Amino acid sequence: MAGTTFTEGLEGVVAAQSAICLVDGQAGRLVYRGYDIGDLARWSTFEETTFLLWRGHLPTRSELDELNAALAANRALPTPVLDFLHSVPPGTNNMDVLRTAVSLLGLYDPEADLNTEAANRNKAIRLTAQTGTLVAAIGRIAQRKDLIEPDPALSHAANFLYMLTGEEPSEIASRALDTYLILLADHGFNASTFAARVTASTLSDLYSAITSAVGTLKGPLHGAANEGAMEQFMEIGSVENVKPWFEKAKAEKRRIMGIGHRVYKVFDPRGRLLRHMAIELNQVAKEKRWLEIALKLEQVAEVDPYFNERRLYPNVDYYSAPVLYTLGIAVDLFPAIFAMARVVGWTAHVMEQWEDNRLIRPTEDYIGPLDLPWIPLDKRG
Repeated sequence: MAGTTFTEGLEGVVAAQSAICLVDGQAGRLVYRGYDIGDLARWSTFEETTFLLWRGHLPTRSELDELNAALAANRALPTPVLDFLHSVPPGTNNMDVLRTAVSLLGLYDPEADLNTEAANRNKAIRLTAQTGTLVAAIGRIAQRKDLIEPDPALSHAANFLYMLTGEEPSEIASRALDTYLILLADHGFNASTFAARVTASTLSDLYSAITSAVGTLKGPLHGAANEGAMEQFMEIGSVENVKPWFEKAKAEKRRIMGIGHRVYKVFDPRGRLLRHMAIELNQVAKEKRWLEIALKLEQVAEVDPYFNERRLYPNVDYYSAPVLYTLGIAVDLFPAIFAMARVVGWTAHVMEQWEDNRLIRPTEDYIGPLDLPWIPLDKRG
């Protein structure tokens, strides 16, 4: 069509202006609302970062206390949602369960269809608080264990680990998950965030937008990559097997999960920060080989001409895998943990979309036939 440009996968296309997140793939820089991700990971908490993404500034003490209280007050799940979780057939994909549960939450939110700034912030709080409870419940039910009520005295990260494992986590474990949640809270116009904004642009409700995002995150090219990275380390099995496995994988033209990124042409800053956290966490881990395998595989890939010439480095999924596994989180729950972090970014983007909304409606480059003659049914092949 005249006057249009086709870009496969919308790569490089600027679809909107946003004040939420800067992703600089050339410099390897990630910024939330003006703050470097390294500073946030080092000094902030997930709750502070959540406030920042939603409101555009770091919270005061009173603002943070208010948010913490609101999250604590909204972690409980409606009884019908709990009944649904218990009714799910064994073996169902956890992301399918989460997607359906998020949609179901909207049925029991009295403000679900109220599109005001205050109502949307309330819904963002409820979704963030309840997503953590949902993911923990999904994990407990999969293990055929009783559900654990949230503890209002614990942080978001610590509460999740407590509800999942039944034990109050150590300080290093809580901080490790808190760091992960901060690093995964947003990442610009990734596929799931864009899906949420497309849904929001129709003036649908917040729950519909987040349901769209969860469904998009389920895909193996997006939120399931951390799961694939851990399965890869398990397949390797030992540090001694890294090199033989790598050579075999190359010969078979297999993808090395967790290495390379669509945007970053240098080391993913989130991957670098998680690498440091993984090393710190591994000092108290009972099973140390998973990080050792990851570190060795990174070394082997780093000097390989194929990866070196193409500037392929570990991304956030690579080192998140041993971190999450060391925290006692089942591999098939990894994508849902991703959603638990990203729900903050999704809701921030939906609220930003509504500040100056315009229906997102791109066009397509039609490549099909034209002017075909009509053939009566009884004369068709």
